[in-house]
Amino acid sequence: MDVNLIVAENFKAIRENKKLSLDQVAKLTGVSKSMLGQIERGEVNPTIAVVWKIANGLKISFTSLLDHVKNDVELVKKEEISPLVEDEGKFINYPVFHFDESRKFEQYIIEIKPGGSIKSEPHLMGTEEFVTAFDGEVVINVAGRDFKLSDKDSIHFRSDTTHSYRNDGDQPVTLHMTIYYN
Repeated sequence: MDVNLIVAENFKAIRENKKLSLDQVAKLTGVSKSMLGQIERGEVNPTIAVVWKIANGLKISFTSLLDHVKNDVELVKKEEISPLVEDEGKFINYPVFHFDESRKFEQYIIEIKPGGSIKSEPHLMGTEEFVTAFDGEVVINVAGRDFKLSDKDSIHFRSDTTHSYRNDGDQPVTLHMTIYYN
């Protein structure tokens, strides 16, 4: 299923479950009512930043908006994932395992091409990220401090503060990321 339609269905269901109007969601998230309407109808491909604004404003996990039917065993093939693309295709986010209330985390594979970057707004209070780099190097800035990761280096940090990822190198970097909601 197309990621836009999944986001549309989930956003509408969450909004209706919380008994919120589009106006109320706009005030909570900082995303315009017209953009929210387009997202809910599946007419636009929302950016990662917009999905995070909606998730934070509604106090839900990022992947609550990307969730799909769960099975006892879930095999995820990369080619079957609808990636979220930012920075003119230089930052690609593959949501692998979506948030589940019973396990409190979600996992991603991130690919950042040379020169690619993304700035992330603070996540929900108490949220933590666990990141491991593979191939290449990445600079992760957490609350104004830069941390450089090379192949198989890992970092853990509270992500309820501003943080960013950038690839200053000349080769792509792949990251494995787990976001834990405390």
